[in-house]
Amino acid sequence: MSAEVAASIDAERIQQFAAGLRGGVLQPGDAAYDEARAVRNGLIDRRPALIVQCRGTADVVDAVGFARALGLLVSIRGGAHNVAGNAVNDGGIVIDLSEMHSVHVDPERRVARVQGGATWGDVDRETQLWGLAAPGGQVSTTGVAGLTLHGGLGSLHRKYGLALDSLRSVEIVTADGQVRTASESVNPELFWAVRGAGSNFGVVTSFEFALHPVGPEIYQAAPIFSLDDAPAVLRKYRDFCATAPDEFGPQAMFWSVPAVDDFPAELHGMPIMVVLVVYSGDPDEGERLLAPVLDWATPILDLSGRAPWAVAQSSFDAFFPSGGYYYWKSLLVGEPSDDLLDAVVEVAADRPSPDAIVNFWQLGGQIGRVAPDATAFAQRDAKYLLSLDTSWFDPDATERCIDWTRRTWAAMQERFATDRAYLNFVGFGEEKEALVRASYGANYDRLVAAKTTYDPGNLFRMNNNIPPRG
Repeated sequence: MSAEVAASIDAERIQQFAAGLRGGVLQPGDAAYDEARAVRNGLIDRRPALIVQCRGTADVVDAVGFARALGLLVSIRGGAHNVAGNAVNDGGIVIDLSEMHSVHVDPERRVARVQGGATWGDVDRETQLWGLAAPGGQVSTTGVAGLTLHGGLGSLHRKYGLALDSLRSVEIVTADGQVRTASESVNPELFWAVRGAGSNFGVVTSFEFALHPVGPEIYQAAPIFSLDDAPAVLRKYRDFCATAPDEFGPQAMFWSVPAVDDFPAELHGMPIMVVLVVYSGDPDEGERLLAPVLDWATPILDLSGRAPWAVAQSSFDAFFPSGGYYYWKSLLVGEPSDDLLDAVVEVAADRPSPDAIVNFWQLGGQIGRVAPDATAFAQRDAKYLLSLDTSWFDPDATERCIDWTRRTWAAMQERFATDRAYLNFVGFGEEKEALVRASYGANYDRLVAAKTTYDPGNLFRMNNNIPPRG
């Protein structure tokens, strides 16, 4: 919808709509509008006609009905971390769930009911009272909804699977305005589709997660090596990962020493490789098992140690602030050959910004034990994820950083013959249908059928979109 069409929405109709809500409605010119339309990625500058700040499911139902009746473009805002900026649009309506962030834990059943606007920090805060956790991300301000609905990687994915693998049910408002429960026994096809492609099917107002015993204290290895040592260390990382138990959540991060007081000033800006391995079991056992990691080379710093789970989960928050510039793309890959490892190091040495991270995640474990057609998330056989987390804070660097990421991603895609992406990290999703088809693989046609059933008009299309049948 164009801004001109949006501006023509009858003011009286908007007033009547707003009067029935518990939450508020913001329009251009309102005092809080600019703050409400801002998302974490500073590259995104969009101006919706309406922002509906929902206070409950009934507000969501009314917002969906209003959007459908007027043919408005719809965005759903949870934590607003999505790098593509799908939480906001130009000229349409934003269904903002950020005021719906309660978390209720049933420690006896080991279940949490989480509203659609909650962050992973909200979840960890409540679940850790009982020494429990759900698999989630590694930045506490990330929204639960966005991360979960297309996967959900973090430090627990090898032990307990993706975030979506711990889902027991969801409450979702579909395009017809109906409130539906979806689970293995109720609306099972919708539940299947939500777990991997959920933003295509409606507004998830709450999630029910199975919880797992984690914390309250964990041990993590976090030695920092010079980039000069990276070729040898990355091979040792690969060999370690080949036999590592599922309690290990390993990733190799290529970065530069941040210019903050926590790091010695003489190291600021130095290119580094960080081997981060979180052990989700007994901390004493983790410390013993991870001791050899520190001997892979001589660390220039060692940040290994014990930490409360919630603290570990928020340790990267400061490095991804709201208003920074982010453009992240990813490739799912198979066995890590020497050629692939060398290419990762080459890419890391060529990063366009000291704030950019090249991240090489180990997958497998419980992720790979789920059948590829058990949920919409199909890529269960991937061994590693190469993620180009390009971040910067100088607006003059924008063209260079985006161009580098696109060129590097395309070169790695061609070199290692993969067109599969982790759908939470797709840049702006420029490849559209080709990327979505490749990433859903054999599940794509089944998703089209579900989309045709639950959203035949493609109301929910600000996402990695799966168009319904015409």
